[in-house]
Order: sequence, then structure tokens, then C-alpha cells
Amino acid sequence: MENTENKDEKQENEAQDVVTQTGSITARSSRGVIHCITIIGQVEGHMELPAQTKTTKYEHIIPQITAVEEDEEIEGLLVLLNTVGGDVEAGLAIAELIAGMQKPTVSLVLGGGHSIGVPLAVASKRSFIAPSAAMTIHPVRMTGMVIAVPQTYEYFQRIQDRIVRFITTHSHITKDGVLRLMMETGELSGDVGTIVGAERAVDCGLIDAVGSLSDALGCLHDMIAARRAEKTQENQTKT
Repeated sequence: MENTENKDEKQENEAQDVVTQTGSITARSSRGVIHCITIIGQVEGHMELPAQTKTTKYEHIIPQITAVEEDEEIEGLLVLLNTVGGDVEAGLAIAELIAGMQKPTVSLVLGGGHSIGVPLAVASKRSFIAPSAAMTIHPVRMTGMVIAVPQTYEYFQRIQDRIVRFITTHSHITKDGVLRLMMETGELSGDVGTIVGAERAVDCGLIDAVGSLSDALGCLHDMIAARRAEKTQENQTKT
């Protein structure tokens, strides 16, 4: 009995360490097994950000997504987002992985889904945004020293085209709609872009629905149930 208690305590401590280090957890219920990933603060790429900055490290997220897709026990992925942007390449890499999953995936924007957080939000098969949340869409920009030559601006344009293409492919908004939000003047003080509230994000086709955690979980469990039924039907057909 003592060994069993020690084992359970060890597993609980290990699970707590995973939550602390990576902001993720696997939840089990009678309705299914889901893995929850949180993407918060700035998405950190190849360069480490200051220690006082809240970040999501892509080297933590990428292996998790791969493991979720391969783990036979896990049936769905919930992505919770509260981002302020970050590394474009890292953000797109994570978004592409989520979009390429076969398992049910649902995202929920909480607080903010700014900049590269937009592709991350629309990458899931179904996206939700909390009623009080907002998303900021603006053109690609870079801090620090840049080489002031035409090729640099052409490079920025190509990056922006990749982002716009991903957003329009995985949501219901048009290319013109995204560009119009990106280039809006008067929305942001001293800057170009648009702050999109929850209802507007749904109306323009960027996000699927306004909802809370229960809505996102309910949708994910429904998708899991549908996938189970589909697999059962396939097995019956084969036999």
C-alpha cells in the first residue's frame, strides 16, 4: 500500500512539474482524454528573451504537439491562447503543426491573440474567442537594426504574404479582409493595424465562435465522439 501511495505521489509531482515548466496538462474524463497546451506571452524563437518576460518556448511546444498526435491514448488537443506576438517563424511553425494534426483540435483566445497569435488561433479545426478577448492584427515589423535596402522590405512582404495565406486558408476571412485590418489607420495610436473584438472577429470570419472554456471543451468532446463513431463504423465495414 505504501509503495502504491509513493508511486501516485510521484506521478502527481511529475505532472505538476510538467504544468509548471511547459504550461500543459493531460486531462482524463469519461468523455475522453485531452491534452491542453497554453501559449502565453511572447512566442520565443531562436533568441532568448529577458527572464522577466513571459514567453512560450517553441522547443517546448513542438515536441508536445508531435507527442499528442502520436499518443494513442490522447484523443484531442485544446490550445489556450493569450499572446502578445513574438517570433514569426516559430509561431508559424507551431501553427502549421497544429493545422496538420488529424486528431480533433480546438483553440480558445483568452485576453489577447495579437500578431502571430492570429495564425495560432485559426490553426485548429474549430476556434473560439472569449467575449472579453481581443486580437490585434498589424503588418510585419522588426525591432533592432535592419539593412535599409529594397530586398529587406521585399523580405518583409514575403513573410507577410505567408502569414496572410495561412490565415485565409484556415479561417473564413478573405485576403482583402485581412489586409484591410492590417493596414487600418486610426485604430492604433501611432501605429497601423486593428484591434478586433470578439464579436467582430466572428463577424469577419476570422474566428468561428464566441465562447468560454466550457464551449471549447464541449466542442472538442463532440469532435472526439464523432471521430470515435467514425472509427467504429470503419472497423465494422472492414469486418
